[in-house]
Amino acid sequence: MTFCVVGAGFSGAVIARHLAERGHKVVVVDERSHIGGNCYTERDAETGVMVHKYGPHIFHTADERTWAYVQKFGTFKPYVNRVKAISNAHVYTLPVNLLTINQFFGTTMGPKEARAFIESKADKSITNPQSFEEQALSMIGPELYRAFFYGYTRKQWGLEPTQLPASILKRLPLRFNYDDNYFNHPYQGMPEEGYTAIVQNILNVDGIDVRLGCSFESLKEDFQHVFYTGPIDRYFGFRLGRLGYRTLDFERFVDEGDHQGTAVINYCNEEVPYTRISEHKHFAPWEQDKFSKTVCFREYSRLAGENDIPYYPIRLVNEKKMLESYIDLARAEKGVSFMGRLGTYRYLDMDVTIKEALAACDVIDTALQASELSLPAFFVDPA
Repeated sequence: MTFCVVGAGFSGAVIARHLAERGHKVVVVDERSHIGGNCYTERDAETGVMVHKYGPHIFHTADERTWAYVQKFGTFKPYVNRVKAISNAHVYTLPVNLLTINQFFGTTMGPKEARAFIESKADKSITNPQSFEEQALSMIGPELYRAFFYGYTRKQWGLEPTQLPASILKRLPLRFNYDDNYFNHPYQGMPEEGYTAIVQNILNVDGIDVRLGCSFESLKEDFQHVFYTGPIDRYFGFRLGRLGYRTLDFERFVDEGDHQGTAVINYCNEEVPYTRISEHKHFAPWEQDKFSKTVCFREYSRLAGENDIPYYPIRLVNEKKMLESYIDLARAEKGVSFMGRLGTYRYLDMDVTIKEALAACDVIDTALQASELSLPAFFVDPA
């Protein structure tokens, strides 16, 4: 059988390889001139530093199957994401932990004292937080919220935190020890040769035809099934309207030596127009000392236009209603499955993308054994 995979990111690559290893022909198409999607990495021509072209990506997971899978296609070096934040002309450590609390309030509290102190700051009248702001106030109180989250969130989302769902903040940890590892997953690391090499190795199998600079709409062939990882609204010609996304602009600059001493610094105050600066040689500490220059990127967030790269699905009330209508259209469509961040209109980390694609492969195997191929429109409910 011949299949089509739309998108050469992790979702598409995992599905394509799985089908090809089972003897099927797979056409992988991507409008970009490269594979890897938003995880694309390349060597910076001026400095030699491995650059994450579409913003920093740190691999972290608690799923053993996912971790074992990616390690088959490249070497992952140990890496811990330690984020700093500048707020009101002071440098702090994130996520909010015991050091952050003691730094901010000028105290020397231990874990029990700090927990009781923050609980005294938290707004206990908020028992069922509905918005980002209510979630923050119920967790950490007004001072830490204003210092680290209010201005940053307004810049990142272009909205008042009162308009954003509480679920956005629920992903952020609050710790009462000195652990400054931004993630708490047992498996964390960075690919030694970058993410592009990982995706290339996944796709490097007989039976896969990768076509770059090629749109799905331009294809003339017939396929037994299409695995679509592009924007779900685009597949239907935006007939119900465009789903909302935030996009990012990156301002590149080069410096001698070490610019900021760490990979990522968040700028929390609203009067600073960018959200953060990332210094990419720090994402590869095993090689950073060999570079005499360093390359950094200031990151600006704004509403995505028609020709912008979609990064973060907004998923406000009007987007959810539109999404539900697109989901209904997708379930009525024959011969196509929607996958990944854009296909399901969800914010997904890399590990979740791969985990879901591997789970989809299990469903695909069962379907291929049947007399008639029948695959769902969604392997994971996008609603």
